Amino acid sequence: MEKTWRWFGKSDSITLDMLKQIGVEGVVTALHHIPNGNVWSYEEIAELKRFIESYGLRWSVVESLPVSESIKFAGADRDQLIQNYCQSLKNLGKAGIGTVCYNFMPVIDWIRTELNYVLPDGTSTLYFDKTRFAYFDIHILERRGASFDYTDAELEQVNKLAEVITVDEKEALIQTIIVKTQGFVNDSFKGDIQKPVALFKALLAKFDGIDKTQLRENLRYFLQRVIPVAEEAGINLCIHPDDPPMAVLGLPRIVTDENDIDWILQAVDSPNNGLTFCAGSLSSGLHNNVPELASRFASRTHFVHLRSTDVAENGNFMEASHLEGRGHLVELVRIFQQQKPGLPMRVDHGKLMLGDAEKSYNPGYSFLGRMYALAQVSGIMAAIENS
Repeated sequence: MEKTWRWFGKSDSITLDMLKQIGVEGVVTALHHIPNGNVWSYEEIAELKRFIESYGLRWSVVESLPVSESIKFAGADRDQLIQNYCQSLKNLGKAGIGTVCYNFMPVIDWIRTELNYVLPDGTSTLYFDKTRFAYFDIHILERRGASFDYTDAELEQVNKLAEVITVDEKEALIQTIIVKTQGFVNDSFKGDIQKPVALFKALLAKFDGIDKTQLRENLRYFLQRVIPVAEEAGINLCIHPDDPPMAVLGLPRIVTDENDIDWILQAVDSPNNGLTFCAGSLSSGLHNNVPELASRFASRTHFVHLRSTDVAENGNFMEASHLEGRGHLVELVRIFQQQKPGLPMRVDHGKLMLGDAEKSYNPGYSFLGRMYALAQVSGIMAAIENS
């Protein structure tokens, strides 16, 4: 597998020279400064590609070419936005970049309730606490009908939390769920957000009345128009699973399990319509057997995120060691190296360790923690290749 690394462009404090020194072969990046829905020009793509190659690396994967929210909820401007998306694909293909990762999660990307959950060894990691998330949903967002989405036992835990939670803890939930984890990946939350809860509610309202069936059809509409362009441009589009892989905040999620993935790949049955196999997202759902999914969908997988999770019976989960957890990364590497060698992979959501927490890294994208994970995964790959 090709060792790649998510890099956030020339302003990233983790430099390409650093990546070269730690054994990275390919870069996963995007034109982060271009607003969602605008065309990526060939000139800007080619300039960034030249810059990456000047360090002896290659631009392996675009992550992400964002799908505008209006495409997801079928707004009046979606055809123009899809046309812009197609032009960006054409320009990427002209520049020789052949893999584009995207997601179709409404409003919110990956969700965590804590960014620095301290582990016994002194490192820290990302954590999802279902009770705190339900509290955010019911008492901070005050979403209509939210309580019906949780069990009586879960509501009892929420009521207990409501009696003791502090003002600072409430603000931390808002910052973690809305601002910090969304601001660097979601154009809707970039910049100075004065009233994040009000903004979040307004975005949720755009999906009122849209259920799983309708969101699937909106994805099919998008794929039917962009996949022929991707085929002509020589680009593999690969959808990222939902994180976590379940309905949240009254929003449908449509990339959560085997049935969802199969539906998407059959909606437009083309080799260019593929999957980003994120072991972390998929493993955070107890309903998923991750190695079985890898075996079934290896032929349509174009990009792999190697991370793992530990999941409790109550739905709480956190990032696991890259050698442990429900992701079963050793088995996944064996499957992909045997069935589809050469796939680009990147380690993901590394721990904070040895001073990482003091740096201004994007949540989940530490340097030393990811470097440690890359070393672990490199060892896995070498052992399997030489066995």
